[in-house]
Order: sequence, then structure tokens, then C-alpha cells
Amino acid sequence: MRRAERLFRLVNELRTRRVTRAEDLAKHFEVSVRTVYRDIAHLQASGLPIEGEAGVGYLLRPGFDLPSTTFTHEQVDALAIGLAFVESLDDPALAAAAQEVRAKLQAGLPQPETRKLADAPYFAFPRTSGGPAHARLIRTAMRERRIVELLYADAAERLTLRRVRPVAVWHLVSGWMFTAWCELRQDFRTFRFDRIARLDITPEKFDADLAKSLQAFLEKERCEPAMARSFAPPPARHNG
Repeated sequence: MRRAERLFRLVNELRTRRVTRAEDLAKHFEVSVRTVYRDIAHLQASGLPIEGEAGVGYLLRPGFDLPSTTFTHEQVDALAIGLAFVESLDDPALAAAAQEVRAKLQAGLPQPETRKLADAPYFAFPRTSGGPAHARLIRTAMRERRIVELLYADAAERLTLRRVRPVAVWHLVSGWMFTAWCELRQDFRTFRFDRIARLDITPEKFDADLAKSLQAFLEKERCEPAMARSFAPPPARHNG
């Protein structure tokens, strides 16, 4: 790997981590710790807001943005596969957005004849079950941190009124769901879109709370087994 590419990727790693040890970075990039020390010193001398020191760890202060850059062939393939999947979803808004992203990225690529996104040979079979009616509202509520009120039916078709803080949307082969902190149950619950009788975004905003965040849910539930059970009888406790 060329040094310029390693420096760029090093900055990306620092952006996605908290305090990071030089030993961990050296292992990730398959270089010596001394090389990491030199690279960090070079980046600091270039004006990047990297805090820390050798033997302790490094932290890139928030707010730093890299300039636009090109993609490798493998990165273009990864984008093409991901976009193909989103375009196949039964959510028209997301599918249209993915097509727009593809066009924008293609227009900005150097040597587009060798890095093709517009007609990349990667495909995903489209879903035909129909997208959930409330998916866009849930995504909006997550972005804006707004309380959602919904009338929800359990497996016995009993309705309850819920006030929730949505944290994630799930798309599985068997259907769509979203996870939220439920004020009624004082715990995380995962709701099936096909059981929602009514849903409204309220004007109320909720503050960031680590105990009620997606990270907390994933740590508690390990998520994947719970997601699978939510569409199989008997209904998972996350739907109650």
C-alpha cells in the first residue's frame, strides 16, 4: 500500500474509532508501530487535529472532514452491490434515493469508463410484498429524534397505544420491523410494520440517552435471534 493511501485510510480509521492505540492501527494496516508513529506525526504536522501520544493512544477531534476523493475498483464494486440491494427494496422512496445516489456518484467518478456504477453487473431480486406504509415516517422520526405514537396490534389483535423512541429499521426476508424504546413497557420493543393500525410523529423531541440508544439495544439483545423470532410463532416478547 502506498503511503498516501495509508495516510488517507489512517485518517478514516481515526474518524470511526475513539481513542486508538498505535499497536491496533499497526495490526490493522500490517505495518510496524514505528511506521504508525511516523504517519501520525506527519498528519499532526500537516494540521490535522489529532490528539494523544505514543504509548497512550490517538483521537481525531470531531468536526474534521476529508476532502472529496476517488474510489478504488473494489470500493466501487461495494457501492454498486449496496445500491443494487437498496434499489430492489419494496420501499419506493429508498429505491428512488439509491438510484439518485448512483447517478451522482457516477457523474463524479474519474475515468467513468473503468469505474462504472451506472451499469455495474451486480443485481438483487426486487421485493414484491409491498413496502411498509410508515417506513418513511419512522426514518424521519429517527433523524429528528421525535416521539412516535402508534396504535399497535399484538398476535391476538389486541390494540395498545404506544409512545416510542425509534432507533432502527430492519428489513428481513420475511418483512419489515423497527426497534424503539417503548415508554409503556419501559424497555426496548421491536414492532412489525404490518401490525401498526395508526402511526403519528409528535412534535416532542427526545434527548440522546445512551441507555435508550441503538447501541444499548444491540448490546442487550444481540439483535439477530430476536429479529428472526419476531416473524415466527409464538410472537417474540419484543412485540408486546
